[in-house]
Amino acid sequence: MTEIFNYLYSFEEHLWAYLCVPILLLLGIYLSFHSNFFQVRKLPHIIKMFIGFLTVKESGRGIHPLKAFFACVGGCVGVGNIVGICTAVQIGGPGSLLWIWLTAMAGMLIKYSEVYLGLKYRVPNNNGGYNGGPMYFLQRVFKGSWAPTVVCLLLCVYGVEVYQFSVITESISTNLNINQYLVIFTLLGLVIFAGVGGINRVGSISSAIIPVFVILYISMGSWVLVNNLSAIPTMLGQVFASAFTGSAALGAFAGSLLMTTISEGVRRGCYTGDLGVGYASVIHSESQVKVPQEQAALVIFDIFLDTFVICTTSVMLILVTGVWKEPLQTGMLVQTALGQYFPYMNFFMPFFLFLLGYSTINAYFCVGLKCAEYLSPKRGKAVYFVYAVLALILFSFGGVVQAQSIMTITNGLLLLINCYGIFKLRNEVSYELGEEVSEPAAQTVPSA
Repeated sequence: MTEIFNYLYSFEEHLWAYLCVPILLLLGIYLSFHSNFFQVRKLPHIIKMFIGFLTVKESGRGIHPLKAFFACVGGCVGVGNIVGICTAVQIGGPGSLLWIWLTAMAGMLIKYSEVYLGLKYRVPNNNGGYNGGPMYFLQRVFKGSWAPTVVCLLLCVYGVEVYQFSVITESISTNLNINQYLVIFTLLGLVIFAGVGGINRVGSISSAIIPVFVILYISMGSWVLVNNLSAIPTMLGQVFASAFTGSAALGAFAGSLLMTTISEGVRRGCYTGDLGVGYASVIHSESQVKVPQEQAALVIFDIFLDTFVICTTSVMLILVTGVWKEPLQTGMLVQTALGQYFPYMNFFMPFFLFLLGYSTINAYFCVGLKCAEYLSPKRGKAVYFVYAVLALILFSFGGVVQAQSIMTITNGLLLLINCYGIFKLRNEVSYELGEEVSEPAAQTVPSA
């Protein structure tokens, strides 16, 4: 198994360094100019639109737009925002943060496009909702059914979030001294409960979890940063300087290649924001919103919250406190930084990781179920439940690094296929937003 994973690590490095990183950045830059920097121009209007959706009532086919939003945010705002994002700094150095920001700016329009196309080509289902996602809009790009089938298979793999499941179970069992088997099977039961309720239930759970986490985490992080206010200018200078030279926490401050800094920043930024994966397209396609660009625009706010608020807080915490240079496991970096100012972090951190990881696992699992059903309407869900349970249990006793590698490779393959489809359909994507939030209404959708 060690030899197999060594090959996987090598494949992951080459896949991201030579294909995924340049494609994501180039397509994101192209779409930014193509849309006249829609993600910057319209951000204030998008936030206003988000607030306006609070008064919209759920009615008709599909689910409330904010339930779809929070289900999607639940998938983005996860363990990767606290643990995975710190991997970029440990390996690529402080400069990785700048590349994480640039990835988010470029990725906003990639994610917007995939959600827009998912909504445009969605079809009604028999459950009073919609089915949409890359498997539907890719039919307009590729001849035959191979591309939608491959994307669905990859999303089924991605839908079983082995990385975050293993981080949560390890954190809870270690910090709280609870039997690992009990933690695994309890979490499994909670995930299955959310999954059988569909995106509607997942959205309801995330709507309750995400605001609680954001308020608590940002408040605690802000307190630490305020207490280290004098160190922030130096830290930001280090971020911008090392973004183009490379430096990593190997030893005290050992040098690393610039490509490593860029690759790690883009890779982790892409993973935390789920850029180009297509899962957001599946979730947002369930919305009752009439105009595709109004629902799709919410992912701009999604990535802003995910990257520029939460991920940035995590990275700044470990940089200003200096813990990023200490020989600690990645999962302990933020906990150690917060522990310098708050007691009982061995209890709070498992709580944070559970809140984040549970909402993420639910969102991915729900998308995996929909993709399994697309592949086999009769037996897909049943087979997927068996596969998910076995995979989650297996990786709970494996290494966190191996689990993250599986997720990152799957992310990269999905990114390549979806980015090609988005580029081919780029002229079908609209960037026009009305001044008022449209009332949800019945929508006429094209057939598959």
